[in-house]
Amino acid sequence: MDDIIEIDSVIKSFGTKQVLTDIYLKLSQGDILGLLGRNGSGKSTLLRIMFGILDAERKFIRINGEVNDCPYKKKNAICYLPQHQFIPGNLTIEKAVELYLGTTAVKAFFNDEALAPMQKRKASRCSDGELRYAEIKLLLNTPAKFILLDEPFTGLAPIRIETIKQQIKEASTTKGIILTDHDYHNVLNIANRYCLLHDGGLKTIRNTEEMVRWGYIPEKKGTGVPEF
Repeated sequence: MDDIIEIDSVIKSFGTKQVLTDIYLKLSQGDILGLLGRNGSGKSTLLRIMFGILDAERKFIRINGEVNDCPYKKKNAICYLPQHQFIPGNLTIEKAVELYLGTTAVKAFFNDEALAPMQKRKASRCSDGELRYAEIKLLLNTPAKFILLDEPFTGLAPIRIETIKQQIKEASTTKGIILTDHDYHNVLNIANRYCLLHDGGLKTIRNTEEMVRWGYIPEKKGTGVPEF
């Protein structure tokens, strides 16, 4: 049976502004869900609520049918890649891998031309792009059933973006994955499901014509609107 996480009836406000209104989202093993939306639409907020580190006026989170308001506390349930770095600057990348994956995983993890030079380097001595690549690969290799990736491609070189896309596809055979990105082309290129946060609600998106309809992307005059 595939693993499933659901978040239901989510309402979240900041002051007088309601950012999320009665949101329902389901993620299953094998899903790569592209979560789209303009800046400030609530994408990061929804991911943080789903992970369990941000409260809401109302929310129901279920993992395989069992209610769990703090999924991050459940062993091997969920991982979250925030937009900022999460590996402490004073740790070497090797030590971070040992802590997350165990010592037996170190050799295979660094059998990667992009990561090998970073193995003994402290996180604070890595460039933003290097560290982003290491953090994404680290989370994708954890036993967690669900992975939330907030702007994973930001700061990555184009060649690393393509590598990460392949790693996401491989990881999705045993995990459910949500990703956001400002460059929606990267999301459309890899996801197999799409949702759009718009005016506090979550819309299922089936083609780029619907993205135009909801005002997320402009229509290209004279060219028509291509399907995904």
